[in-house]
Amino acid sequence: MKIVLALYHFSLKGNLEMMIMLLSLVASLLLGSPALAQELKRISLDDPSAIGLQIQGDSAVKAEGKGSIRITTKWPTTVCLGEVSGPDIENAKLIYRSKVKSDLQGTAFLEMWAHVGGGQYFSRGMNDVVQGKSDWKTIQTPFMFQKGQKPTKVTLNIVINGSGTVWVDDIVLSKEPLK
Repeated sequence: MKIVLALYHFSLKGNLEMMIMLLSLVASLLLGSPALAQELKRISLDDPSAIGLQIQGDSAVKAEGKGSIRITTKWPTTVCLGEVSGPDIENAKLIYRSKVKSDLQGTAFLEMWAHVGGGQYFSRGMNDVVQGKSDWKTIQTPFMFQKGQKPTKVTLNIVINGSGTVWVDDIVLSKEPLK
């Protein structure tokens, strides 16, 4: 109540600087008070499995080469598989393709983010997915770049909508002319 009276008093006298300072003080007391925060849950990271995500190389399960990446998750997640800086593409279709194998309760698909002119835009291959228990399947997602659109960077992700394991191998980024 005293603070309200002080603010009223300063506003009548026209002391704007003092009123702003008091308002800042009141806001920091009300918003920054740790006594008002109630802890709901604490997650210990002493055991990395607590985050529900494991990413490992797998030399036994592979589509080509010496191995694949095995991603096991307890819940839906997005994993960045790589970034390509300054790809030479304009007025063309960029295609992000990979071989993916799954043992999932849910689906998984590829996602590509293009960084163009200060903005970020995405393409999701939601119509080309792996689901359940599947053998190696080539899935992809395209991104169309018109004349004058040149990405500074492209980010390559896999989105897992569910729980289980996916294996990713043979990632290819290619371009085709626009038709």
